Amino acid sequence: MDFLDAYQQWADAHAFFDTTLIPSPAEDTEPLAEQAAAWETRLADETPNGRLLRSNALFNALSGAGKLHLLHVTHALEQISEHGILYPSGGCLVGSIYCAPLTASDSGFRMHNLAAYVLNKEAPAFVSKIGEPDRVPAPLIFEVSLPPQAYRGLVGVDYLRLGSIHLQIYTHLEYLLSKAERHQLRETIVSRTKNSTAFLALAAAIAYQGARVRPESFLQLLDETIPRLPILGYVYFEALAEYLMLHSTTPQTRERAELGEFNNWLYKEMLFASFPHMAGKFDLAKFRPSPSKLDTLLAKVDSSVDPVHARAYLTERISYLVAARLFTPGQVPEAWHHTRWEFDGLSTQLGPLLGHLIHRELRTFGRYPDFYFYFDQHKALQAWNYWNHMDIIAPFNGTIPKGEIGINPAYPDLDYRIWRAEQDDAGHLHPTEQLELTIAPRLVDIKYTLMRNNKWADPAAAAV
Repeated sequence: MDFLDAYQQWADAHAFFDTTLIPSPAEDTEPLAEQAAAWETRLADETPNGRLLRSNALFNALSGAGKLHLLHVTHALEQISEHGILYPSGGCLVGSIYCAPLTASDSGFRMHNLAAYVLNKEAPAFVSKIGEPDRVPAPLIFEVSLPPQAYRGLVGVDYLRLGSIHLQIYTHLEYLLSKAERHQLRETIVSRTKNSTAFLALAAAIAYQGARVRPESFLQLLDETIPRLPILGYVYFEALAEYLMLHSTTPQTRERAELGEFNNWLYKEMLFASFPHMAGKFDLAKFRPSPSKLDTLLAKVDSSVDPVHARAYLTERISYLVAARLFTPGQVPEAWHHTRWEFDGLSTQLGPLLGHLIHRELRTFGRYPDFYFYFDQHKALQAWNYWNHMDIIAPFNGTIPKGEIGINPAYPDLDYRIWRAEQDDAGHLHPTEQLELTIAPRLVDIKYTLMRNNKWADPAAAAV
């Protein structure tokens, strides 16, 4: 694959935000172009907090001049300081130092509500879980200078759009597996997809044809399919998180909206209320709230949302995301009962889905976990190359601008300073000690991240 091909794939994996949210002309030929435009209007104009999709504190910081102030939380500061190097992690920000925004004030640095949750609730819960009470989460303040050439547009990487890239990388690295292993992997992926046809066909019918279905039936079928297609757990999580953040009208949500912030505590509480074991082990492939208990879960997390409306919304939204993110762009899978269940043929219509499944399967497949680090490192190299071409210093999670933001570790002449910080009684952070740390453009091995629940992991590496 040459640079132009990779550039196009990575451009398609990013969400380009602007003040109008008008689809680009190239999308007019896509079968889902009309639905995409309708969803953009619906989310931005027809929800209580939709204005935050166009104007928010994260966007203000990224489009401004001067310096960015970001919070990174780690449990491994002693080990990091010993070597003097801070490595980025994979996850939803591909290959970044995972951070959340800070706002400078006369009283210190005010944390974005995402940052406050990670520092004060999620990180302590992880410490408690691993039984290491002496390991106090350390807040680090990053000051990143934005040079004049830095891109001022609003472009976020959407990890749900990485399926085609995962498939492309595997085709380059598949010979790390034996012939028998390659055959077994292909057969496993095809089998998972073939046995999930009922859900895929239903989602396609809803997205492309406007088919009507009882939300209860849809969510039950989704629940049954997630174990076979674990990427659906990620899609479900993002759709439910999006719904909560856009539709909540609680006083806390309104207060945070006045600051230009989506209320991240909603989906965090929803996640850990339904799956408390995920504290410190962020595995969205296993996210599948029981359909029969969804109403109770929503009421526990946010009593201001209507469960009936939420179920109908999730049915439509998840169907659209499946078609838009998991089917090959421009393809409309039809006549499912005539499908030839062979890997090469399926990749024509369902390439992104196969890529996501392969990316997940390889973590535990045969000998490949020994090589998995290089798979994600290869992906990070491509992302860094694209970001540097675009002069993107601080990529953010573009599924929805929650507040998840990273530092591009490969940016040439990256200008930054790092301090250890302390939190005062009012919740503000104050720098206490400047640290001589170097950000290195090399991923931390997945076995040292929370995704593998290693007791010496860096909690901030667990982003999705």
